[in-house]
Amino acid sequence: MSTATVPAARQPTMSPTPKFGAAHSLRRLPVQERSAARVRRMLDAAADLIEEVGYDRLSTTAIAQRADVAIGSVYQFFGDKRSLAEVLSQRYIDLYFERLTARFDSEPPADWRAGVEAAVGEYVHMYRTAPGFRVLHLADAIDPGGKDGGIATGGDHIAEKMRAGLEQRFGIGGDQRLSETVTVAVETGQALVRLAFRRDAEGDASAIAEAKRVICEYVARRLS
Repeated sequence: MSTATVPAARQPTMSPTPKFGAAHSLRRLPVQERSAARVRRMLDAAADLIEEVGYDRLSTTAIAQRADVAIGSVYQFFGDKRSLAEVLSQRYIDLYFERLTARFDSEPPADWRAGVEAAVGEYVHMYRTAPGFRVLHLADAIDPGGKDGGIATGGDHIAEKMRAGLEQRFGIGGDQRLSETVTVAVETGQALVRLAFRRDAEGDASAIAEAKRVICEYVARRLS
């Protein structure tokens, strides 16, 4: 039996300002604030619709209607629903690290193990509260490695930022062995959290606990 907590309220938006790196999936970057606001509305609409109807039934027409923009505005910035979902996934990653950084700053973890537990906890929080996050990560269309036409869930990007955080906050050296260790730990953690939310809509507590235990034991063994 799951011992998951009562679900937190769904968050209406992901991030106040879209952030687009070199690998973004936009056809063009919004230059003016008016254009940026339209992109935000489209991403918010896509997140809400994914939560309501799933990724497979998502359409650019529905996104345009929900965001109150012309369908041409959607295609001005996004090639199709897949590219829109990729940008949305990147915004999820940005929000995840904003939350994790704020948590570390307000309650600095005593050691890297506490940091791992906090990182898993924030990832679980995203599953429970960010509209569309759980659906995107559980959908068959999502490929954690970003291969075979699937939408990347950011494993490599998350691993790189995690590695940098370990080096900065805990003084753990940034060599190739550590990079490989963190990459495996992140992919393992993502898989176990997905398992937790396949078992229970609010996350199976035993699977979440196992994710923390497995990651900590693996990293400890590799660091030794």
